[in-house]
Amino acid sequence: MKALILGGDGYLGWPTAMRFASNGYDVSVVDNYLRRDIASETDSSALVETPRLPDRVEIFATHGNSRIRVFEGSCCDWEFIAGVFDDVKPDCVIHFAEQPSAPYSMRGLDEARLTLKNNIDSTFNLIWCVIRFQPECHIIKLGTMGEYGTPNIDIEEGWIDIDHKGRQDRFLFPRQASSLYHTSKILDTDLLWFYARLYGIRVTDLMQGPVYGISTPEADLDERLMPNFHYDDIFGTVVNRFIVQAVAGIPLTVYGAGNQVRGYLNILDTLQCLELAAASPPGQGELRIFNQFTETFSVNELATHIADVATGMGLAVEIAHLENPRQESEGHYYNPAHSGLRELGLQPHPLTDDVIKHFLGWVGENKGNIREERIMPRVTWRNAR
Repeated sequence: MKALILGGDGYLGWPTAMRFASNGYDVSVVDNYLRRDIASETDSSALVETPRLPDRVEIFATHGNSRIRVFEGSCCDWEFIAGVFDDVKPDCVIHFAEQPSAPYSMRGLDEARLTLKNNIDSTFNLIWCVIRFQPECHIIKLGTMGEYGTPNIDIEEGWIDIDHKGRQDRFLFPRQASSLYHTSKILDTDLLWFYARLYGIRVTDLMQGPVYGISTPEADLDERLMPNFHYDDIFGTVVNRFIVQAVAGIPLTVYGAGNQVRGYLNILDTLQCLELAAASPPGQGELRIFNQFTETFSVNELATHIADVATGMGLAVEIAHLENPRQESEGHYYNPAHSGLRELGLQPHPLTDDVIKHFLGWVGENKGNIREERIMPRVTWRNAR
């Protein structure tokens, strides 16, 4: 099978490319390095510098793995991405090609405009590439659990059945995002559902929780193959950020009361979910939605767990509560369903003490690269420029 990965240079895109290539897929990747450019502009570069895609592919090949084709350019450029799509003719396309940071999207007018334009244009172009060049192609789009917000009812797996005045119908579960980034992902879902109804495209939409981790079988072959690991306030997810703070002796920064609950998963499980989705595509005209996470934690629970493990390793760790720079509910009900991927065969990797110890050890080897000024919150939802 031919797999095209949009955003193939990213934290998840590159490990996905290696995993699919290792599993026998004919893999092509697309990226214009937008995330690297934004990270450089905002002083949010990764903990360890990684090569760009052509060099990564060469390194991967030296370890006996199939060569991955690289296309450097923007998915927002119709002529470019249409040419790629017509050349590759993929059986499935995995869509990571979006500006993925909620804080960046809330930084100011220019950042908000870039987020909206990039994310919607890339999805729109992808849809039309499928319609024009490969109507049977399976779109796997990375959504986010943040689309749902924190409603005071159970979160269903994408859809909800409604009884209203004696009549019944099925609708997309209501969305109420708390950042512009998450709002752009809602618009993605609406676009995909519209074109699934209109043209019969087949789509899997993965509502993913925050991902943590750095280790995959492919990345462990050579440190130059590792994902772009961010620990900053712009691109660093909370678990990754806490691990770096614990190693650096910086108090773990809990925003607000710390009672915010979310669903989390190991990067290994992200790869599993993508493999399972690709191996079992939905039918024509179907928008299939999976809630992609394995465990739920409050921010306080994460901070305490990481602090306890780090302390046991001899690190001096404190927890500090900061005024919440985000506009979000800090005390809320949270009970999302997530059975679909388990039914396909997902075998979760939980956040155990051993996982945290291994993670702390790797960051400790790179402790000299940590810059404290990248960790503390520099963006507030209430003071956009």
